[in-house]
Amino acid sequence: MKNAGHEATSANAGMSAAGLPQGAKAPSGGSAVREATSVGASIFRQDVQSMHAYAIQDSAGMVKLDAMENPHRLPPALQVALGQRLGALALNRYPDGRVNDLRHALAAYAGMPEGFDIMLGNGSDELISLLALACAVPPGAENGFRRAGVLAPVPGFVMYAMSAQLQGLGFHGVPLTADFELDEPAMLAAIAQHQPAITYLAYPNNPTANLWDDAVIEKIILAVGAQGGLVVMDEAYQPFSSKSYIDRLARHSHVLLMRTLSKFGLAGVRLGYMMGPQALIAEIDKVRPPYNISVLNCECALFALEHHEVFAAQALEIRAQRAMLLEALALLPGVRVYPSDANMILLRVPDAQKTFEGMRMRKVLVKNVSKMHPLLANCLRLTVGTADENRLMLAALRESL
Repeated sequence: MKNAGHEATSANAGMSAAGLPQGAKAPSGGSAVREATSVGASIFRQDVQSMHAYAIQDSAGMVKLDAMENPHRLPPALQVALGQRLGALALNRYPDGRVNDLRHALAAYAGMPEGFDIMLGNGSDELISLLALACAVPPGAENGFRRAGVLAPVPGFVMYAMSAQLQGLGFHGVPLTADFELDEPAMLAAIAQHQPAITYLAYPNNPTANLWDDAVIEKIILAVGAQGGLVVMDEAYQPFSSKSYIDRLARHSHVLLMRTLSKFGLAGVRLGYMMGPQALIAEIDKVRPPYNISVLNCECALFALEHHEVFAAQALEIRAQRAMLLEALALLPGVRVYPSDANMILLRVPDAQKTFEGMRMRKVLVKNVSKMHPLLANCLRLTVGTADENRLMLAALRESL
């Protein structure tokens, strides 16, 4: 009987341990990296190569107040109950009709008008991308050889512009006023000039945290409708806002309302939803990837909605902490604080970079938005945290001004 080990040795005679002929050298990692860089330069879009990936700040060991997250975790009893529920899921199967249970639950929770429909996304980021994809109509005789476009006030959520660029749509940013209000004449002029396929209105806005004038919003919505475009009311921060557009949604046939469960308290779950007239949602839903909501995400969201009173109490506490912070920040010398209807506060300081670095050295992480747009010069954005986190943040801020 042949020795198995000898047979293997004979079969590999003349081969190195790496499976290469004797004497041959494996390519160096540096060589592969250089070749990949060369290949990438020729096959990737130039605009993609010029972009920067979305940066997430390192928050290890920090008081994390940079991403507008709900700072409260699930109570221990609910953690156990959710863990048992998730453990019983059939993870070996693709998501099934359970996602429709979630759609109905979200529609009921939000008070969706009759005759409207709802679609889900892997966070509202995916919904923004799907909208751009669905509306990326190429220039042609039907549209006067005009490239489809997206319009939004700036400064605003960066994904509006990024999704437009990635899908080949033009992006038209209209600056807010110096007090971060909508510039009504400029918005109406831009709508008439660019005839955007999509106009985003964040309600409230990120990073400025304010709600805009309802009369101006209605004029913008009517102007967009008159030239055949869509308006998306982005209510990501609705749990902390004093107003919602949901009770006005049914007035218009071209307005969509988008929300996320991230600020609700499920940022780690990644689930956004969008409501609108059935005919519009049906068209956008055609470009949604199959199974885009995992069974884990779906069940987590259903569980949270079943215990919505817990999250409502958390939102109430965050609002109370926001009121306390607004009062405390207004007393700091050299600091201008802007109104907030979200779980964040925008403030202008004498030197944003110095203050940001000082706070980071003191283990408090906030967002330096001063380079995002000229209107945000020397501005920092603070997330409203727990009472202890806010106390530490205020102390770090005072020492860093």
